[in-house]
Amino acid sequence: MPAYAWKGKNRLGEIQEGVIVAETRDGGAVTLKRNGIQVISIKPQGAAGGKSLGKVKPKELAIFTRQFSVMIDAGLPLVQCLEILGAQQADKGFQKILAAVRRDVEQGATLQTALSKHPRAFNDLYVNMVGAGEAGGILDVILQRLSGYIEKAVKLTAKVKGAMTYPITVIIIAIVVVAIIMVKVIPVFSQMYEGMGSSLPFPTLICIAISNVLINYFYVVLIFIALVYIGLRQYYKTPAGHLQIDTIILKIPVIGELLRKVAVARFCRTLGTLTSSGVPILEGMDITARTAGNLVIQNAIMKSREAVEQGRNIAGPLAETKVFPPMVVQMVGVGEATGALDAMLSKVADFYEDEVDNAVAAMTAMMEPLIIAVLGGIIGFIVIAMYLPIFNLANVMGKD
Repeated sequence: MPAYAWKGKNRLGEIQEGVIVAETRDGGAVTLKRNGIQVISIKPQGAAGGKSLGKVKPKELAIFTRQFSVMIDAGLPLVQCLEILGAQQADKGFQKILAAVRRDVEQGATLQTALSKHPRAFNDLYVNMVGAGEAGGILDVILQRLSGYIEKAVKLTAKVKGAMTYPITVIIIAIVVVAIIMVKVIPVFSQMYEGMGSSLPFPTLICIAISNVLINYFYVVLIFIALVYIGLRQYYKTPAGHLQIDTIILKIPVIGELLRKVAVARFCRTLGTLTSSGVPILEGMDITARTAGNLVIQNAIMKSREAVEQGRNIAGPLAETKVFPPMVVQMVGVGEATGALDAMLSKVADFYEDEVDNAVAAMTAMMEPLIIAVLGGIIGFIVIAMYLPIFNLANVMGKD
């Protein structure tokens, strides 16, 4: 998403500046207003004279954050920490980012403000937690929590990618094998059957027709697939399309349930980390919604946030969305009642991360025989369709 440089007044009337990542300029202005900022100006970052230097791999960011925490805890000055960490980075882009952050801090900017100028490297969650750590004088503790959060997020993402790699690989191989059979093998049978002078069975006609389409209209098929892909991608960029596709994804058997558990784990981990770091609950929910990864989950969190802004608790609005499991809602309610919301959210996040492990194992165990059965069924259908005319001919000759 694009970045926008903004300037505005906070609730105390103080002038503040920063960078916010949002889908649109108006969306960024709305988010700032929710966070108590009266916007004076908001422009695309390039137009404001700033430049985001690029993204940083989560693993590298986690290592940097943990080392940063150790150095701050050891009493090293902030500028010296940034200089040392910047010099040892293998990623040249990350080196430039840290050099720019160090220069801004040397010129008197807070670390939060300096980091906010690089939204592709340091997201809202990172920047706001650093700001809370600076304000509370516990920057080393906050950085330690951040590194733990990033490491857990990386592991969670790796589990989902690992679960999807096997079935996607097998499906691609199956498509290639079937395509080779259709293009190379079926034409041989088709030429052989041309001289038989009798009508072919319907399954055989289907296979021959598909083979002819792939051979004679190969580029048309590729163009059609490309157009469908581009069309879906453009539709996904629209608000209605984004919501509809994300809703469908959550309803896919097995995969949808896995992604829902991932989203719940991410929600609990993110909000728990933010609240334990001293970030206000409304701001925390706003950040958590933007990192949800699914528009259905994001809308549910934002609806709950609006209800909390009106004076309600969190658990009730979450239950009304019917997106979050009852256990999550009940645990959040208990956390609010006991004043230990951050600890309760962390426990729920741990539970759902374990649930993701179990769901990945179950899905992998189920997908393997299912894919083999489907692939076997397709190959079996092709083989039977191609040999049906021979069987029919044998039967006719046997009767004669």
